[in-house]
This record gives sequence, C-alpha cells and structure tokens, in this order.
Amino acid sequence: MTDEQDAKTLHLPWPFTGREDELDLVRRSLAAGRPGIVVTGPAGVGKTRLVTEVARGTDRVRVAGSPDSRDIPFAAFAHLLPEPVTLHRALRLLSGVRLLLVDDAHWLDDASAALVHQLAVHGRTRLVVVATDGAPAPGAVSRLWTGELLPRLALRPLPPGETARLAATAAGRPLEPLTARRLHRLCGGDLRLLRDLLGAVREDRLLTRVPGTDEWAWRGPVPVTPAVRAHAAPVLDRTDPAERETLDRLAFAEPLPAGADAFDPDVLERLEAAGLVSLDERHGLRLAHPLHGPALRATAGRLRTHRLAGPPGRCRSALEAETAALARSIAAADVRGGTAPVGEWLAAEGRPVPGGHAAVRARHARLRGQLPEAAAWAREGLRHDPDDLSCRTELSLAAAQSGDATAAYEALGGRPARGATATWLAAARGEPEEADAGREIPGEDVLALYDAVRLGAPETVLGRLPADSVLAEHAAALARRDGPALDRVAARLAERGLLLFAAEAYAQAVPVHRDPSAARTARTRAVALARRCPGARTPALSGLVLGELTARQRQIVTLAAAGLSNRQIAERLTLSVRTVGNHLYSAYARLGAGDRGSLPWLVDLPEARTA
Repeated sequence: MTDEQDAKTLHLPWPFTGREDELDLVRRSLAAGRPGIVVTGPAGVGKTRLVTEVARGTDRVRVAGSPDSRDIPFAAFAHLLPEPVTLHRALRLLSGVRLLLVDDAHWLDDASAALVHQLAVHGRTRLVVVATDGAPAPGAVSRLWTGELLPRLALRPLPPGETARLAATAAGRPLEPLTARRLHRLCGGDLRLLRDLLGAVREDRLLTRVPGTDEWAWRGPVPVTPAVRAHAAPVLDRTDPAERETLDRLAFAEPLPAGADAFDPDVLERLEAAGLVSLDERHGLRLAHPLHGPALRATAGRLRTHRLAGPPGRCRSALEAETAALARSIAAADVRGGTAPVGEWLAAEGRPVPGGHAAVRARHARLRGQLPEAAAWAREGLRHDPDDLSCRTELSLAAAQSGDATAAYEALGGRPARGATATWLAAARGEPEEADAGREIPGEDVLALYDAVRLGAPETVLGRLPADSVLAEHAAALARRDGPALDRVAARLAERGLLLFAAEAYAQAVPVHRDPSAARTARTRAVALARRCPGARTPALSGLVLGELTARQRQIVTLAAAGLSNRQIAERLTLSVRTVGNHLYSAYARLGAGDRGSLPWLVDLPEARTA
C-alpha cells in the first residue's frame, strides 16, 4: 500500500516540536528586565523557527540581513527608517520598540549592525539576534556576545529522537525507526534538508505501510528532486573530470570506505579542501556528506553504474564482521557506541538483510532499551525470510517488553513460546508467577538468567551469573535489598549502554532505600532513563513514580499533571482548595518535584505502544 496523502500538505508551515529547554531559555531571556539573547548555530538547524515560535503572539518588529544589501547603509531597517538617517537619529526613532527580532545578523550591513549594537548598549529594547556559525559577521554583531552585552545560545542540531518526532509530525503519520534514522543521517541536523527530502519521498509516493503496524517505511534510492539536487550541487555540479570520477567511485564504494592509495593525491587534496571528502579513523576515504553518495548514484547513467558498481557479494565479509562485532558487545553486556553501516545501508537501499544479522541488530537495540528499533530490525529480517525463528523471537520479545502480550504472541506466528519468550509473555500478561514456575534456564544463556533479576526473582539465579559481572552484582544487591548497591549497579549498567536495565535497577532501588531522599533520587533517575527507552513497559517500571503516594495523592497529582488548577481539582473531587494544596505539597516532597511544572515529566512515562 502506498502513501495516498496529498503531497500539497508538505507546503503547510513546518511544525515545531521538541526544543523545550531552548524554548524556555529564550522565553526567559525576554522577561521583564532582561536584555534579550543571541541564538547561533549551523545553517538549517532551526534557529529562525525557534525564535519565531517564541515571538508568536507578541508585539515585535522584525528585520533581517541579506547578502545582496550588505553595502547599503541601514538596508535591514529600510522599512522602519526614513532616508537619509544618521545612527543617532535611527536610535531615537527605534527607542519605542520593545522587542526586535534580528534574523540573519551575519549578513547585516555595517550601519545596521552598529544600530543593533547600540540598541543593546542602551538596553531599552529587548533583542533576539540570530546568526549562523562559520559565517563572517560584522564586528558589531559578534561583540554582542563576546562583549557580554547579550547571553548566547549555541543551538545544536536536533538529536535523533526529536528529529524522528518532527519528521513524523510533518509526514502526518508515524515513521518506523529505520526510516527515521535514515532521514536523520542523510540530513545531518539540517531541518531545511529534512523538509526537502521528506517532501520528495512523499511526492514520489515512496512511503509504504509496514505490515501489521500503523508505521510507514521508506526503502530504496534517494529521489533527486530539484530541492535535493540543490543540496547535492557541490558534487553533482563538479566539472573537473578527474574530480567527478573520484566522487563517483567513492559513491559506488559505499557503504565501504575506499583506500586513498587508489586515487590521485592532488585530486583528493582539492576535494578535501572543498569539504567534499574526508578520511575516517581507519584512514578510509569517504564522501563528507551522507546525502552526496545516494545523489551521485541516483544520477549516474546505466553504463556508468554498470562500470562502477562492485560485485554483488562485495559487502558480505564486511556484514559478517559487523554481525560478529555486535554479537561480541552483546556477550560482554556492553552495547555502547559502535557503528554498523553495512547493515543499515542494505536496509535503506531495500536490499535483503540476512536474518542472522537482523536478529543480532534487533537484540543489540533491545539491550539498549530501543524496543521500536529492535522490532524494526526483526521485521526487516522477516521481510525477506518470514520463517526466520531468531527474528520472530526478537520481535516477540520487543512486543512483550513493551507490554503488548497480544502482539508478542502474534509475532511467533503460531509457534509455541519457549524460554525467554515464554517468560516475557507471562510478564506482559501480568502473570509473573507463570514467568518463573518450573522453567529450566540453560546456564550458558546469561541474559535469560538475568531476566529473573529484572523480574524481581534474583534468588533463583544467585551463583549462576558470571562472577564479578555487573549482572551478578545486580542479582546480589537485589537479593539483599541493598538500595545504595542497586544505585551503583544502575550507574554501571547505564555506562555500558544498557539503559533499560539501568532504569529497572534504579526502580528496584526505590522501595528498598531507607533514606527517603535517596529513594527520590533513584526514582528521578529511573524515570529519566525510562524516558530514553521508548515504549518500554516492564514489571520493574510499573508504578515507578506514583507507587509511594496515597490513593488520594495519586488522584490529585494526575489531575495536576494534566493541567488542572487547585480550584478545578477541588471542584471535581468535592474537596477544599486548601486540602488539594496540602496533598500536592506532600506529593511534591515524596516525588522530589520542585513545583507543579515538573509533574508531567515525573508522572508521564512514554506512551505505551506496540513495538
């Protein structure tokens, strides 16, 4: 089934999602008595979109620099000032402006830059100034923050999670994790490129529904629309034959790097100086931007493609090496970092991903607490081999640990649940006694043994986990109900990238801590880590935050987190406003919440969803 939504919706205003901390910082900088703020960052990261969102509904004046008018005095203020005008008079004429938004300040003419600087010095006008990193800016602009006239917010690219939410909001439908990761990787944080690329994918109807889910996926080549071509122009418009041949050879070598010795060093130096190629940590040669390779391959003719494309099995040994490296990290219970570009490239291009590799990728993602990603990799393996048992097992485990027993059972395709799958199916059904009853766990399956610890039955595996391992320490600490030891174990698990395990360990520490302050800290850390594990719903996390409150406190806190005032809560529950306030005060103390604003963060774990 293909995407049938009207592509014209792409031209609606780009939605604003995420950036809550940055949004709050800019808003606070515009409070009474504050001078304003300078927002800087790479091109395309959403600087203008952020400040526009902050200024929405306010009485403000907007000016913008332009590269075409840098030699015209006061060009940015031409719509506000008479002609001719002196700096002194311009300052007087604008003295009544309370909020001035200055976009593309790095392109201001010198007179406009001096005017902005003087407005900051006088302090009667609050300023929001936007400038791009790396672009030469007038000295009067850069001195706004180097001279400490205004605070500076260095805006970084959106992280993968927020990019995925933004793309899904813009697409009007949920995107499966591998598609979201691909969009993030290709765009490198450039939201304008994300908009263009997502628009091209939708216009060409390349989104297809993932069977059995409400998610949509994109596989296959990158569509080279005019907008995408413009972003890839630095390589597509290269006219030197030797340079273009080098770029094409690198494009067709992907996802593997190429050896620099096979190329003309003079050509490589020119391309490196232009920012088009780079050396990786192993001295492999790659194209500098992730979009350039797909664009070059998509625009190559059939004969050129036939000449430059490698043999069909050229990635086999590299894929096997990636699979082995991922398996070693799983066995070592350390899933930090590490890249596996070959598998991702095969999936993105729509090529078959062997079930063995897909299952290992799924397990690696599951241990990192990324259950939707784990399910996506399992489905990728099943797409080409529907009977692969290892992929079906991983898909079932991802669903069960997301709390969806029905989906976990269906993922097995009618096969009986055994081992870890049976354990987590029982846990998802709310039958923990069935999860442990009479089940024989092979001693060599360390992570299956560790499931007993995660499910709160460490006594059954004491002495069976590898000695001196963090997993054995977790079992011992939980068995003796040692809160501080559980905190230390949780910190070690988090250091190893085992975020879901760490969240569970902190959650298990909450009820056994004797010190109420330590319990609140453990709860806060558990919630923070659980938020980084989308969709996770395991027994250790259930009732994580509200478990120690009375029934009435839980009721009031839930309503307060939903945005109701004390008076509204009192009217709904037939209580006095003072009683509601007293209950909230007690709940704040137990939850470690500073005020009402932190309640939604503490109360609402990520929404349950089918992996």
